[in-house]
Amino acid sequence: MKKNRLVVAAASTITLALALTACGGNEEPTDGGDATGEVRVWLVGSDTNDEARALLKETFEAENPGSTLTIEEQSWTGLVDKYTAALAGSDAPDLVEVGNTQAAAFTSSGYFQEITAEQFEELGGDDLLPGFVEAGDWEGKHYALPYYSGSRVVFYSKQVLGDTPVPTTLDEYVATAAGLHTADRSGIYWPGQDWYNALPFIWENGGFVAEPKDDGTWEAGFSSEGGIAGLTQIQEAFATSNAPKDGQETDLQVPFCEGKVGFLSAPSWIQWSINAPEEPEAEDGVPGCASTYGSDLVAFPLPGKDGGVAQTFAGGSNIAIAKNSPNPDLAYKALQIILSDEYQSIIGAAGLVPAKVSLAGTVDQTNPIAAAGVEAAANARLTPASPKWADVEAAGLLASAFTKIASGEDVETVAKDLDAQIEEILNP
Repeated sequence: MKKNRLVVAAASTITLALALTACGGNEEPTDGGDATGEVRVWLVGSDTNDEARALLKETFEAENPGSTLTIEEQSWTGLVDKYTAALAGSDAPDLVEVGNTQAAAFTSSGYFQEITAEQFEELGGDDLLPGFVEAGDWEGKHYALPYYSGSRVVFYSKQVLGDTPVPTTLDEYVATAAGLHTADRSGIYWPGQDWYNALPFIWENGGFVAEPKDDGTWEAGFSSEGGIAGLTQIQEAFATSNAPKDGQETDLQVPFCEGKVGFLSAPSWIQWSINAPEEPEAEDGVPGCASTYGSDLVAFPLPGKDGGVAQTFAGGSNIAIAKNSPNPDLAYKALQIILSDEYQSIIGAAGLVPAKVSLAGTVDQTNPIAAAGVEAAANARLTPASPKWADVEAAGLLASAFTKIASGEDVETVAKDLDAQIEEILNP
């Protein structure tokens, strides 16, 4: 499984696009939908495995005779623009998966149907992942509920690491990577645009991304004392990487499977890409290394500044009923299946963190990679809960800034410029 959360959008800001095209705010739906009909579910990427997809379709159609459910897979690339157009139109899908950092932009602009208090309790209530519930709320109401969570762990192959001890602090992690670095091997394989792996260094050094002030405006914190300390350490880590300074977080298994990587910090689901066959069945498939470097694949949670587990970025998705769904009642029935214990247990067995806290045990704890992911997820954090944060991502500000850091530009200058750009978007 592979997921790339980089969202490439047009130059115009998402907030403006949402404001211009959203339909009538978060009003109650006027059409309860037909007794039978077709439900279209948009799932993004390949993280929802075939077993879960089959359960959703078969259960829905068995419980709703005469109705059909169609899953339409979407790409993370260009997702916001596509959703903006589709959700505002007359041919909107019924149920949609959205990245947790994108949820606020859609909920605040009226694209999703409200989940009532009674429905919220029926779907899991307090058992649902609280951080993801918060990400999908707007003005005290529920709109996009948790779908699953994922976390980043540090992968390595014993063949490459050898007898080198696994680091137990963030400082040791960077120092060990420096010792592993050669002309042909990255200590930490880290493409310059990958800002997701940068956030733990900011948080662990006492910095912050952006926080609301008492007057309601937002203050960015990359140029804070802790932010500068984090960025300085990030630049040291980038120096151990042979990855492209302007590269993106795609096909990370390729250099890993070439034996050219000491440490690879990536979502836990990349284990499936590394352990894919050397000769994939699909012509366009990317080969893995199941019988070589993947045969002794191991992972550990990124260590904290003073030991323990670092605060990492919580990847994952929310799920919502489209406001313009042609069949909202049927869409809700599909949502009930998605948040059922049976469906979410399949999600957990696949190595993702289920939407329900009580189902954390469904993640295979005998798999050290899955266990590391659960441990990392327990200390994970989200990006700022601003409806305009998706604009920051779409503008590529963080990717651009960390490309500059990777290229050796002055940390303080980059930080001040980045903060100014973030505040300009969050405080129009």
